[in-house]
Amino acid sequence: MSYFDNIRTFVRVYELGSMSAAGRDLRISPAVTSSRISQLEERLGVRLFQRTTRSLSPTEQGKSFYRGATEILEAVESAEAQIVNITENLKGSLYVAAPLGVGRRLIAPQVPGFLKNYPEVSVRLRLSDRKVDLTTEGLDLAFFLGQPEDSNLRIRKIADVERVLCASPDYIARRGMPESGSALVAEGHECLSLRFPGATEFQWRLTTPDGPKRFRVSGRYESDDGDVLTDWALAGHGVAMKPVFEIAEHLRTGALVPVAEKTPPEPIQMACLFTHRRRQDPKTRLFMEFMIDRIAATI
Repeated sequence: MSYFDNIRTFVRVYELGSMSAAGRDLRISPAVTSSRISQLEERLGVRLFQRTTRSLSPTEQGKSFYRGATEILEAVESAEAQIVNITENLKGSLYVAAPLGVGRRLIAPQVPGFLKNYPEVSVRLRLSDRKVDLTTEGLDLAFFLGQPEDSNLRIRKIADVERVLCASPDYIARRGMPESGSALVAEGHECLSLRFPGATEFQWRLTTPDGPKRFRVSGRYESDDGDVLTDWALAGHGVAMKPVFEIAEHLRTGALVPVAEKTPPEPIQMACLFTHRRRQDPKTRLFMEFMIDRIAATI
């Protein structure tokens, strides 16, 4: 088992590029992480990493061993999955990511129900509106809105989510009611932007009589937290593009009202993202199916 632990540790160090990051991910100390790598190198008789005080990079032998090591882990996980499928005795931790709005309103409320069914499983839910990397962040699956950039990952579509451009009555009283995306641009409306490090989308894609079109809107307010944009819109600071399920109550009470209704936003895909290897894990599969059934019935 210690050799298997060493291999697992090596794979996480390789993928995260850091002894300390791998240690945090595996919940072991940096000293144990380093010791496991040293034991593995001693057994193999090669250096797997080039180490300096500031960097760590795999050697050619390390790159070669990584390919075999991942196959070993996948084989073991596949064998364990077959046993779990037979016994239905799910155990272990699930690492799940979701956008803030999706996570807070759709995922988090359902987690207790799943854990009640599987008392030996724990869920580590990470919420962020930035894009996540399943491999380097050690995630089992990620819920997301939009289109993923990595074609090597597997996708399970949940639904097309309706979106709306909205603002507060106070904002509209001060700035007027924009009728379309063109008006948002021409009249210089304050548009509230969801942006994060690495974001490449700086335009709003809206539906026009001539088909989808991108509008280069502008504004002084931007955040990587979608709920912050909602708060700004409620406070009268500008126009936000939001999934309807996130602001349904505000639309019902009139605290936010639809704007630019001649050119509504296109619906956005909500889906699950996972690797082929993670899909073989029964607890990952069951969690995904559990959430998809409930989310689809909610939105």
